[in-house]
Amino acid sequence: MANRNYWLDLFTVQSWKEFHDAGASVSGFSEKRWVTVQKVKPGDCLLCYLTGVSRFIGILEVVGAPYKDKTRIWSDSDFPSRLKVKPVAVLTPETGVPVKNLAGQLSFLPEAPTDSTWTGRFRGSPALWKPTDGLAVEKAILSAIKNPVTRPIPLSKLRYRPRALKAKFGQVTIPGLEPEGTNDVAGEKVPTEHTEIQSMLLTLGSDMGFDVWVARNDRSRVFKGKKLGELPRMKAELPLQFDEATNSTIELIDVLWLKGSAIVAAFEVESTTSIYSGLLRMADLVAMQPNINIPLYLVAPDARREKVTTEVNRPTFSRLSPKLHEICRYISFDVLRERVKLAEAFIKYLKPEFLTELSEGCELDEE
Repeated sequence: MANRNYWLDLFTVQSWKEFHDAGASVSGFSEKRWVTVQKVKPGDCLLCYLTGVSRFIGILEVVGAPYKDKTRIWSDSDFPSRLKVKPVAVLTPETGVPVKNLAGQLSFLPEAPTDSTWTGRFRGSPALWKPTDGLAVEKAILSAIKNPVTRPIPLSKLRYRPRALKAKFGQVTIPGLEPEGTNDVAGEKVPTEHTEIQSMLLTLGSDMGFDVWVARNDRSRVFKGKKLGELPRMKAELPLQFDEATNSTIELIDVLWLKGSAIVAAFEVESTTSIYSGLLRMADLVAMQPNINIPLYLVAPDARREKVTTEVNRPTFSRLSPKLHEICRYISFDVLRERVKLAEAFIKYLKPEFLTELSEGCELDEE
């Protein structure tokens, strides 16, 4: 199965059983994954992974074009973004390959992981994987079929269901309990990473032909010897298209792209903060200007993807009109870096729609 794209496909023990009970011919994903699902082609392989159990359990080959269908297959959700598939290799939950058995063989999973950032690779599907990672998983699954090893699974894990399937709203947490980031303190990685991403977004926007704005309280931050407030096409003042209260909120948003007096996109960059602070600014903007039509993006590390989704779906934000999760999208630091590097030669030709392709919806993930 070389020279094919490999995509992660998440299941619970329950949804894996329901997939087989329905004939093992259709894999489904949430509505918000439709844009990504359309990129999956016949002949591509889906690497099936059991969440909660943390094991690879099979390989499916895609045999048809993406389509939408709400015919019920799974009890937790309709998963309407669908692909026709055929099983190529199948294990049981007990004989599945534990992901930690692949430590040192996957690009994102070192021999001795020092933190849990690698788990961000398993928080949504379908997700495109590097060919080398896909081949490593494929090899491990095929080996496990030839030489199965039974590893009992606790009943609690067999009954595991993602938190997003258990509640309508995101988990409510108390803001302000997480340490706040500081501005460019020498030797501290995360604050510098925050500034790096701000600088990258500002440079990307100006290279695409937009005027840019950095939060008024961040203008003196320095990245690679350059103050953010002195980068090309930086606006000294915001266009006065809103009332004073709205403008006071907007001018503290981390990064803005502007075209004339219009805001093309707004970005909040979150690394060490509670995420809640940036969302409050976005929520205030929506509350003060309910008819506002500005694409909003929350940019954060892969390891914070779940936290982003949880916070965006707070009951308070879900009662806004429009709901915050309907208009706010998530961009991973790693994806942003990768896509900007790939687009270096033609950045000036990019359109704002480029952001939709590299971002994800913030609805509660049902997978």
